[in-house]
Amino acid sequence: MMTSNFNHPFHLVDYSPWPTTGSIGAMVLTTGLAKWFHMFNTNLLLIGMMITTLTMIQWWRDVIRESTFQGLHTKNVSMGMRWGMILFITSEVLFFMAFFWAFFSSSIIPTIELGMMWPPMGIKPFNPMQIPLLNTAILLASGVTVTWAHHSLMESNHSQAMQGLFFTVILGVYFSMLQAYEYWEAPFTIADAIFGSTFFMATGFHGLHVIIGTTFLLTCMIRHMLNQLSTKHHFGFEAAAWYWHFVDVVWLFLYLSIYWWGS
Repeated sequence: MMTSNFNHPFHLVDYSPWPTTGSIGAMVLTTGLAKWFHMFNTNLLLIGMMITTLTMIQWWRDVIRESTFQGLHTKNVSMGMRWGMILFITSEVLFFMAFFWAFFSSSIIPTIELGMMWPPMGIKPFNPMQIPLLNTAILLASGVTVTWAHHSLMESNHSQAMQGLFFTVILGVYFSMLQAYEYWEAPFTIADAIFGSTFFMATGFHGLHVIIGTTFLLTCMIRHMLNQLSTKHHFGFEAAAWYWHFVDVVWLFLYLSIYWWGS
């Protein structure tokens, strides 16, 4: 029996295998991570990543089909998705708040184990005027380009929207490359007291969000190339832009607190 009912403006999805395969992929991925940590074997981890990736591709393909070709995402459905994205970003704010809480709790009143000083004795922090400042400029510039793309899309300017998305994706990739280089050259590790733990957890999870956001925007760019976005039908891109601005703001707090003030 089909679950769709066209007597109301809401979208009741049809039965789908992707929640089940996604759960299996997440379980295998988590188990594979534990196996990698303890046995240094990545076989199960790669299988979990493959299952999860294939599930995401096919699940999002179905969502694009429902919204773009079947017209099932009405105004009410779109409003619900907007609130869902707002609540998701709110949960992400609280997620990063935990890392800032740990950082300030340890840095404002350093304990005797840390040498009663911050940064702790023996740890040489990064110079905030070098790569961190460049990364700040890159993310601020990417915020400008994604806003340029958004306004161009709303004005039906296909070429400028494509250019804005392209530059945003390039800046996101460049940021990730610079952060990887920074990690490679880091004079301390995640095991170096609370400074190393908070630094790599906060900046590492932010870097993961940058990679996710870059993939999000790359998907929107491909959809824009296929003419699947219009002036009134582009919530996927709008959600990606919200997410990217959130990533920008989190980085500003990270730079000012951990890189600049914390050093």
